[in-house]
Amino acid sequence: MTRRKIIPATTPSTSSVDTDATLERTQANLARQQEGSYQDATSRPPSLGQPLASSPQVNQTTQLINTELLIPGRGEPQNRMTVILQDGKITSVLPTSSVPPPFKKLPTTNVPVLLPGLWDCHTHLLGATSFNFSELLTTSPPALAGARISRNVHDILMSGFTSIRDLGGYAIEVSQAIEEGSLVGPNIYSAGAAISQTSGHGDIYDLPSGFVTSCLGVRDTQANAFAPATGPLLLADGVDECRRAVRLLTRRGAKCIKVFASGGVLSIADDPQRQQFSLDELRVVVEEAARAGRVVAAHCHGKAGIMAALHAGCHTIEHGTYMDAECAELIKEKGAIYVATRTIVKVGIDHPELMSPESYRKMVETAKYHRAAYRLAVKAGVKIALGTDLGISTPTTHPLALGNSGGELAYAVTDGGMDPLAAIEAATARGPEVLGHLGMAPKSGQIVVGYDADLIALAANPLADMDLFKNPKNITHVWKAGRLFKSPTQAA
Repeated sequence: MTRRKIIPATTPSTSSVDTDATLERTQANLARQQEGSYQDATSRPPSLGQPLASSPQVNQTTQLINTELLIPGRGEPQNRMTVILQDGKITSVLPTSSVPPPFKKLPTTNVPVLLPGLWDCHTHLLGATSFNFSELLTTSPPALAGARISRNVHDILMSGFTSIRDLGGYAIEVSQAIEEGSLVGPNIYSAGAAISQTSGHGDIYDLPSGFVTSCLGVRDTQANAFAPATGPLLLADGVDECRRAVRLLTRRGAKCIKVFASGGVLSIADDPQRQQFSLDELRVVVEEAARAGRVVAAHCHGKAGIMAALHAGCHTIEHGTYMDAECAELIKEKGAIYVATRTIVKVGIDHPELMSPESYRKMVETAKYHRAAYRLAVKAGVKIALGTDLGISTPTTHPLALGNSGGELAYAVTDGGMDPLAAIEAATARGPEVLGHLGMAPKSGQIVVGYDADLIALAANPLADMDLFKNPKNITHVWKAGRLFKSPTQAA
């Protein structure tokens, strides 16, 4: 393993304060604040390097984090650094030796290793207990699914993943419960339902076609619990229905759009190597999504689906099992991002009991190619973000349960051939980029002034042992928007 150079603490970061005058003003302002001389938000003191925009919130007061090793998400690690948080944002990053004495009186947490909160860029908050798609319409109604998911989102956050992109499930509704404080969980950026053609990866082949269409088809207008406005899957055929599907999902609150551009593994009757949707249908999905400020994630296994999705303008390629050099070059040319979802392949192949015999056969077949495709993409210099494709709501003791996303970082190194620091970048700084540049992406994934204070701490250096991410117990602290949700003194 290549040994990374650690920048000494005496080297100032780009966001450090480097003038005595600024430090003196900061100290004077802090002293006045402590004396209670500030009467309104407009006269509050500046934090190091950045004026305060508003008064601190109840759970987001000014605080310091001292760390022996800071891994910033993008860029080289630095040792003996301090990060200052206020109002849910990172307001300063500087050597610990440069922190003014008055700031040392503020609430402070000392940790061995600090890095940005992790991103799982491919999850499914389905509330299902197996990979049987028919369960979604028969034995897992939304209320039951939501009850199961409430534990999942807690476990996801406690495992160090402060943000997830959900690509088909009930995450839009669950995120509302998290935002209002009813549940504890990560930031969620959801596609709502994944869009499938009839007889595609999102069709449910072991149920009557008419029933499935009445539940999932965009033509359905029934106000029932499984209407297309609320479910995890959506069937559309032809450009007009594809356009309507995107509009239904943006109305629901989707932050991105998911489309099945090839057959899949867990569906019963379709072929992963076959393209699904015509190029015109894919293009109208991308066009309509862009009109609403969203980008499109494309489920693709076979080359035909990958190439069609890229030519249509899809922003991320999910799975990419049969990717070849031509596909990799086109991904780079288009500026797209590859999300390999290694966990579902690596771990799923050991659990045939969770899927049909036909799906397991396809799992075994695609596994032969997936690792090679991943390594090819890394070697070719394709932009990589990490996602697991986890979607099972069993207890976290099961390796495929939601809340076990950390192994994806280890697999990026052992199976994808990535450098450990590059794997961490793929799980942090690259995360927001999967949402594109049309207004949906947050400022997170890096320890940079002005970014969201989504941070995690570990007790040991993950650059020396990426397997640390596999066990949530190794994540000692979790901050989300500056609020400490996990620490050694808090109950999980």
